[in-house]
Amino acid sequence: MEIPALSDIKRAHQRIERFIQYTPVFTSDSLNTITGANLYFKCENFQKTGSFKLRGATNAVLSVRPEERSAGFATHSSGNHGQALAYAAKIAEVPAYIVMPENASKVKIKAVEGYGAEIVLCKPTEADRVNTCNEVIKKTGAALIPPFHDPRIIAGQATAAKELIEDTEDLDYLLTPVGGGGLAAGSALAVKYLTPSTKFIIGEPKNADDTYRSFREGKVIPVKNPDTIADGLRVTVGQLNFEIIKDIASDIVTITEEEIMEAMKLVWERMKIIIEPSSAVPFAVVLKQKNIFEQKNVGIIFTGGNVDMSNLPF
Repeated sequence: MEIPALSDIKRAHQRIERFIQYTPVFTSDSLNTITGANLYFKCENFQKTGSFKLRGATNAVLSVRPEERSAGFATHSSGNHGQALAYAAKIAEVPAYIVMPENASKVKIKAVEGYGAEIVLCKPTEADRVNTCNEVIKKTGAALIPPFHDPRIIAGQATAAKELIEDTEDLDYLLTPVGGGGLAAGSALAVKYLTPSTKFIIGEPKNADDTYRSFREGKVIPVKNPDTIADGLRVTVGQLNFEIIKDIASDIVTITEEEIMEAMKLVWERMKIIIEPSSAVPFAVVLKQKNIFEQKNVGIIFTGGNVDMSNLPF
């Protein structure tokens, strides 16, 4: 697999722009005062399907020639990528098959169903997700659209950071969370190509810190027994994604569950917008290391807003 070039990211943006929401960049005087930084929040929680994942899924689906789409598409996902692929398949007017872990958020399961996809539940392990998805593909002939380990996905996710960079000036830092690494890798590339003076920093739950450990060891170390409220970040970083991240990221900072909840609560209270726990992780990095970001221009991507309102962490 080749690392996407800037031309790939630009083509992805052109391919998907009429199907996605161009999300706003919000600021907050209150949170600027608390952190001492100038914060710019790219609100992918307002994206169609509720997360940035629509960008990569739509780019991947529309990259497949129409005559090769008829059997539909399949993937495994804890929720946001599944919703995105279901929506993208609906755009392409073909079936979607989404393998989801039994412990996936109920709100995300309902949303996937709402977009017309067929859901197959599996045990909440990576091996079960992959094996079940392979069985579905064998049965249906659907084409696999991976959640993150795919240049088409990475290029699509990179468009969120591209928009943020173009809508702000002179970012000193850009932050994202990391799970499988589609957004992190795409954002890293956007920084490298469009604003190389900007430092790219990643936040990751301490209870699912495979990318943090991989970054320090120089090789992918699989996640073991991830136990974090940031359900979108419970997977091992993809190999291609890691190769991009390790060469561009300045640092990866781990965040405790308490720090995630505090950051999420602050955004809800001060900005009056709903973000999910994964979205709060990079903001928690700024709260944790205020001395680094003080008086700096800091871009943060809010990855999604798909929250189970019957099971809030606070």
